[in-house]
Amino acid sequence: MGQSIFVPKEVDVTEGRVAVSPETVKRLAGLGFDIVVEKNAGEQSRIVDSEFEKAGAKIGKASDASKADVVLKLRRPTPAEVKTYKKGALVLASMDPYGNEGDVAAMAAAGVTAFAMEFMPRITRAQSMDVLSSQANLAGYRAVIDAAAEYDRALPMMMTAAGTVPAAKVFVMGAGVAGLQAIATARRLGAVVTATDVRAAAGEQVQSLGAKFIMTEALKDASGDGGYARELTDEEKKAQAELVAEHIAKQDIVITTALIPGRPAPRLVSTDMVKSMKPGSIIVDLAVERGGNVEGAKAGEVVTTANGVKIVGHLNVPGRVAASASLLYAKNLYTFLETMVDKEKKELAVDMEDELVKATMLTHDGKVVHPNFVDTVKPVAKAAAPRKAAPKKAPARKPAAKAAAGAATKKTAAQKTAAKPAGASSAADKPAAAKSGGES
Repeated sequence: MGQSIFVPKEVDVTEGRVAVSPETVKRLAGLGFDIVVEKNAGEQSRIVDSEFEKAGAKIGKASDASKADVVLKLRRPTPAEVKTYKKGALVLASMDPYGNEGDVAAMAAAGVTAFAMEFMPRITRAQSMDVLSSQANLAGYRAVIDAAAEYDRALPMMMTAAGTVPAAKVFVMGAGVAGLQAIATARRLGAVVTATDVRAAAGEQVQSLGAKFIMTEALKDASGDGGYARELTDEEKKAQAELVAEHIAKQDIVITTALIPGRPAPRLVSTDMVKSMKPGSIIVDLAVERGGNVEGAKAGEVVTTANGVKIVGHLNVPGRVAASASLLYAKNLYTFLETMVDKEKKELAVDMEDELVKATMLTHDGKVVHPNFVDTVKPVAKAAAPRKAAPKKAPARKPAAKAAAGAATKKTAAQKTAAKPAGASSAADKPAAAKSGGES
């Protein structure tokens, strides 16, 4: 069909993932696409250029984006990047648009059709396209590994001739995809695991993984839309905080996972709670990119408090497992893009009435189209064209009224001259035209 896909190397230095895998390159080629992957795009995901070439892709450079009909990315394109894209190109990425409305406006101004993969609805049909789930799953796993790396003791109980090493106590706050994987990983490492969530239905899932579920009796259920939790009332927040404060003081490792797309991360762990923990305890905050669940957490840093507690705030935790995360993310993109291809004609055919398209499309045809941003994103102001200098006009002749006034002036001067003695002269003897620059 002659239509092409471009996969750039991510410009964000913290991003090691890539948006395609050798497997998805083969599948995309089977749909009729020509695929160009920027040189070394998969380097940090352990996918070398030769593997992409064997799968059917060409290795190119960043400027190849200008010819692509589809651009597949991890992160939202910067305004500088999107200016190089072809008008009308489809751009699929995790856009993180909330708080970045200026970049959304830049995509609209560039005329691209942008899709926010994290807006994929959580329905059965879209499970294989759900980037939030695929990446959160790995984030939950990595959180436990990072905690174990910072923790200077063993996680499982060990009974030896020299004595017994007690099992570490791990507390997971939030039993979504990341939380459940953190529970499973900590259990596999031999820790004693407890978990909490404000959604009552999460209790059965937590228990099925061998962990103990704790929840305040004052909080019956806080399930909200889309599988996320609703906002708690002040009374519910107070009751849940009291439960957590009492429990957290006894824990060796705490992992917080509470994050709702588009909202600041809820504060779950206060400074007083951190102070109540034992020296050497570890807290991993998976919501640090949205302000953090833990008071005192810093994005991109491991903070050690005055009482010896380490608060881990790594950015882009799925990217810390880039080789695995890329394979899952690439499959998410492929399965979504496949729904927008006419299999018989082997060409792009975006159905604007498809519920997946409606849910994820941010910009199209030069406009912001997603209902959450239509009224909040200001269009990019176009630079005004420089004004041309106005041509110089030839001096216009005075109108009749001015000419008459000039004649009267001359007459007055002549009368004054006549009244003077013969041979006398003055400036008034000169015609008025001489003063005005040569007008006759």
